[in-house]
Formats: sequence, structure tokens, C-alpha cells
Amino acid sequence: MGGNMLNAMKYISTVPFSGLFNWSVQYLNDSKIAFSKAYPMMRIGEFLKRNKTAVTIEDDVTYKRPRIRVRNGGISLRDEIIGEKIGTKSQFLISKGQFLLSKIDARNGAFGVVPEELDGGVITGNFWTFDVDYSIVNPHYLALLTTTDAFIQFCEQASNGTTNRHYLQEPLFLNIKVPIPSLEEQNKLVEAYNDIMVFIRMEEMKAVDIDVKAIVNVRNALGVALYPGHIEKKLIHYNHFSSIDSWSVSQILHAENSPFGKSKFICKKLSDLAFINPKTDLSMLSDADNMSFIPMEDISDDYGEWVGRKTGSKSDIKGYTKFQDGDIIWAKITPCMQNGKSTLLSNLINGKGYGSTEFHVVRIKLSDVLPQYIHTLLRHFDVLSDAKKYFTGSAGQQRVPTSYLENLLIPIPPLDVQKQIADEYTNGIEQAKQGYMKIYNYKQELKKNFETQIFE
Repeated sequence: MGGNMLNAMKYISTVPFSGLFNWSVQYLNDSKIAFSKAYPMMRIGEFLKRNKTAVTIEDDVTYKRPRIRVRNGGISLRDEIIGEKIGTKSQFLISKGQFLLSKIDARNGAFGVVPEELDGGVITGNFWTFDVDYSIVNPHYLALLTTTDAFIQFCEQASNGTTNRHYLQEPLFLNIKVPIPSLEEQNKLVEAYNDIMVFIRMEEMKAVDIDVKAIVNVRNALGVALYPGHIEKKLIHYNHFSSIDSWSVSQILHAENSPFGKSKFICKKLSDLAFINPKTDLSMLSDADNMSFIPMEDISDDYGEWVGRKTGSKSDIKGYTKFQDGDIIWAKITPCMQNGKSTLLSNLINGKGYGSTEFHVVRIKLSDVLPQYIHTLLRHFDVLSDAKKYFTGSAGQQRVPTSYLENLLIPIPPLDVQKQIADEYTNGIEQAKQGYMKIYNYKQELKKNFETQIFE
């Protein structure tokens, strides 16, 4: 009996009532972080003190608001906005050097140090700002520590609320003990991090440069004479009733303009070059035959590629969008459309596939038009930016209608120029991949160097 009782007791854990900040069993059992024992441990609340300097938003004053990027992405200026446009009038002031977090996105690593450009900015109650005891901690060291995977996992356990509104609990955050090296050691860790960040920033700038060159190269190859979106100003504008697809003034004014401006090549409507959302013949397949399944998340918005290889069968296709090898699938819903989620399909299982209902399908029907060229243009910034003006639906569920693609004016250069544009785009994608791989490797090195010193 005594042995059985002892065995049973090993499944029981206790916690002092003074440490019971959360009734979550997961938090009580799993919230211990394996920090290194090489440094003294200290409660966060010993060197951070919540600052609640209140401010009432005045309509005629301009205010700075911060943006906190997740996983140590830093804090930057979100916008400067006149008070009359700010709905929440009771807010809080922030000062440079304070430690700032989002209580909603703490579980995603939304921590950082307020930069000088945001000194005197304002935040709502969904953000917390803390005064830092600089004699104990370098806040940039704390930002590195709080954005590690282990600490982010702790914040998830220390957050309560509904699925999309998990709020970090302040007592839990302030009560966690973290390793505090000497200030000299903290500074060295921060300096080592900043040294590698120099290389990361350089690679990020190169990646941006590649994107810009891709945009410019297309415009140059098309001989664009005017900047994209240019509308010649006229006091009176006439339009044929038969060509009006919408009663939107902006759409009517753009009806005869390509998003690329005036090209040296003749322009044709995309519907003259391709079928838009055509039917896909699956009659040659049995219900048991396999097909490729492509959900939205399997299309890379970075590279415009199909990155997943999921398999389904013909019996599963009801309610999905159908397509085949050689088709272009193009996301029509926000924000996937603006992010460039589209791809030219090849090597589908049995040559057929199905996927998200939020795809438009473009199937080229002319031999003098390269699918790769059309895909390049459909991912181009000028098209993605122009398409936003044609959104239909409510906020958060806005979509580009079929009519936009049908009436999209596409410059049609000779095949050799189309190939040149498509090839340069493909080469740019490959260069971007190499750059992002370097960035990934640098970040992995950064993470490893820091964590090996802070964790067991």
C-alpha cells in the first residue's frame, strides 16, 4: 500500500500559492525554461517597471505610433497621424530606451526597445512599456533573450484568451527568472549580434535590389513611356457604354490603360490571349485516380512557385478549383493577391490538379504568347498594385473579380522579347533564393551563438 502511494505521488506536483499567477495546468507544468546556470537569475520585475504615463489624444495634434515586428524584428515608426483620425482617445506615452511589448503578440516574440525616432510616441492598452534599470540590464540584451524560441513558448503558456486574442499576463511575465550576465558580458552578446546583423542587412538590401531590378527590367523591355498608372488629365472623358464593366469612376478611367503605361508594343486584353477560369476536362480520370492538390499556402509569395506536393483524388474535387499542366493559378483574395501568390503549373499528377477556390485560372490559348511571360507580368508590381483598385467585397474578404483579368491590357512583344523578360525574371528568382538562403544561414548562426551561451 505504501509503495503504491509513493508511486502515485510522483504524478502529483505542487506549487506555492504565492506563485499561482495562472490556473493553467499547462503553464504550471511546462513553463520552466532551461536557462544556463552560468549566470545569476533574476526576476524580470526586478529591473523592469511598468510605465503608464497617460495621454488624452487631441484632434489637432499629430502623434507617432510604433510597429513591433515579431521574433526580434525590431520596433519602427508605423505612422504619424493627426489625432482626429485616432479612435481610441485614452492612450499612453512611450520614451526612447524603454522596453516595449505587445501583449497580444508576445507569444510571437513582439518585444523590443523604443528607438529615438519614437520618443514621445503613443500606444494603446494592447501595448506595455517598461522603464529599464540600466544598472542591471541592457534592454537590447533583454530583447534578444525574450525573442528566443524558448521564451516565446513561455509567453504562449502565459497568455490567456480566445484563439486569436491570447493576452500575455503581466504578473507571469514579470515573475519569470532570467539569466543576467554582467553588463560587460551583456554588451558583448549584443555587439556580437549586431556584427552578424550587418551582414544580414547587406543581404536584405541585395534582395530588395533584385526585386527593384526585376520591376525596372520588365518596364525597360516593354519600352514603357509613361510611369505606371498614368492617366492623362482631361476635363471630360468619354467611354463606350459597351466597354463599361463597373460604375466605378477609377475603373472607367483605367479601362483603356495598361498598368504598365504606354508600351511600344501593341496591347491586347488577356481574355484575347487566354481563357480565364475555363472548365478542366477530367473525363479521362476515374474517381480513384490521383491528382495534385494545391491549397493556397503551397504557393510561395516570395518566388511565385508551387512549393508543396500534396496528393488527392478525383473523388475529392467537389467545391474546389480545377486546373491542368500549363495553367497559371493566380490568387484573387487579399492579401494573397498583393503578395504575389501565383504560379505556372507543371508536372501535376496525371496532368491535373485542384485547389483553393481563391485562385483564378489563366490558360493560354495562342501559340505566339509564352505562358512564362504572362506569369511574369501577372506577378509584376504594377499589375498587383493596379488590381487593388478593382477589389470587390467587404474588408478582409476582398477579391479581384474575373472581369479584371479578362480586361487586363497586356503588351505583346515578339516571342524573343517575351522569352528575354521571362528568363530575366527566372534568373532574378534564383538570385533572390540564394540571397535569402544566406540570410537564413546568418540568422541561424546568430541564434545558435546566442542560445548556446544562455541556455543549457
